[in-house]
Amino acid sequence: MTWKIAGINFDHMHMGDNLRMAHEHPKAEIVALCDEQPERMRDAVSRFQIPQDRLFTNVDDCLEKSQADIVLLCPETNTHRRWVETVAPHGVHIILEKPFAASLADADKMIEVTQATGKLFAINWPMVWYAGNQTAKRLLDEGAIGQLREVHYYDGNRGPLHHLADKVEVSTDDAQLAKADSWFYKKAAGGGALLDYLGYGTTLGSWYQGGRMPLEVTTVVDQPPGLEVEEHSITVARYEHGLSKFETRWGTFTDPWVLQPQPKCGFVLTGTEGTISSYDTEPTVRLQTRDCPAGRELAVDALASPYQNPIQHVIHCLETGEALEGPLSPEISRLGQQIVDAAIQSAREKRTVRLDTGS
Repeated sequence: MTWKIAGINFDHMHMGDNLRMAHEHPKAEIVALCDEQPERMRDAVSRFQIPQDRLFTNVDDCLEKSQADIVLLCPETNTHRRWVETVAPHGVHIILEKPFAASLADADKMIEVTQATGKLFAINWPMVWYAGNQTAKRLLDEGAIGQLREVHYYDGNRGPLHHLADKVEVSTDDAQLAKADSWFYKKAAGGGALLDYLGYGTTLGSWYQGGRMPLEVTTVVDQPPGLEVEEHSITVARYEHGLSKFETRWGTFTDPWVLQPQPKCGFVLTGTEGTISSYDTEPTVRLQTRDCPAGRELAVDALASPYQNPIQHVIHCLETGEALEGPLSPEISRLGQQIVDAAIQSAREKRTVRLDTGS
């Protein structure tokens, strides 16, 4: 069958990336685009040659007329729950662009609403599709570094307004001017570097940890003058077996998909018998073991369909009944969200927050 896909809400620039993946999939067809601000759909309409009769500004009208099977959602963070609650009753599968939610309560409500429909609910974390991160998981599962003890995560970019879909560059001057009106820089909309990037680290970190959760979380954020959201956060999570660190940054010296900044963006995993480093988009991972303490570079795994992007993977799971790749599942994403919630509370109250008691 051909899977009918609708792209709804263009708040996040990743909608363009996800629509491109749908456009390229041999078993998918973009049957509708919907946004309350029609001008935000213009680039996608042009790029993917979407007919005018497939464009909508009303969600119910869009889904009733298009009869879409799968909905791509890219709303601002604080409205994720509202959009899932709006779309799910139409009986569609949903791919929600990261982050999962603005709060654990919102995440739980979205899980409840989608489970009631019996349809698939996936949360897309683009870093899952970095070959280095999948290679690191394979090596970890194979026991290459023994038992995992520490996850070190540092990631971000020059700022969310410095690029559009498919990483098209925006000038520094234009990016600075756009801050005043962008939801990314509004606290009430779920803006800030912490919500934008911490879920990547804690969700993939929970995947690497095999679902183990920390006992407590301590987070510190910067307070940039003139801004109501942070551009830098550092979270320390204490597990029974050790400490892990998750750092988010808007304002890296360079964007990691062009030139890696220093510190490098990505993950370092430390185990009882070795270490693995996996840096964003790099062609190799570095493996250090007892047998080779100097370390060696390994080519990342060559990813093939259906493990290259969310459209491939969701369609594969729908056709085969295979489970979603770990971080895309609500179960793993919920673990990441628990840590994010604790981090937000810790930063706000300027104290360590225990996860086991909620105090």
